[in-house]
Amino acid sequence: YAMLLSLIFLIVLVAAIVGFVFRHEIKTSFESNLNLALEDYNVTSDPHSEAVDTIQRTLHCCGVQNYSDWERTEYFSQKGIPRSCCKNQNDCSEEDLKDPDKAKLKVFVDGCFFLVTSTMESKMSVVAGISFGIACFQLIGIILSCCLSRHITNNQYEMV
Repeated sequence: YAMLLSLIFLIVLVAAIVGFVFRHEIKTSFESNLNLALEDYNVTSDPHSEAVDTIQRTLHCCGVQNYSDWERTEYFSQKGIPRSCCKNQNDCSEEDLKDPDKAKLKVFVDGCFFLVTSTMESKMSVVAGISFGIACFQLIGIILSCCLSRHITNNQYEMV
């Protein structure tokens, strides 16, 4: 049992170290994937498009760096900026969303990349605290199982 807990503890420790070391690569990868999702954005029920809409609605943001990122997409040439960027859904018309100057007043101007990464970084302390608590319980379990195995002798084991 102590070996199993030790193995799980080491796996969690290695995962935490790898996540910390490669955090910049994770951010870069997220930014490039978000750019790709914007380029491939369409109105059908594509999971990537739905994810972009959800991020924009939830975090009150638009585009990767800012709302003007949409101007470089094929979707913008057809329909303008997506409605998920609108501050007020009732006040956004399709013609406003096709004009970047009018849209600036009606959509969220902040980009999603900064908001997503800052939200993740702010929650990292909570995740780290929970992980530390779990690791402490695992270490206590390892120590107690080693103590138990030391106190059990062959004769006592047979009596039980």
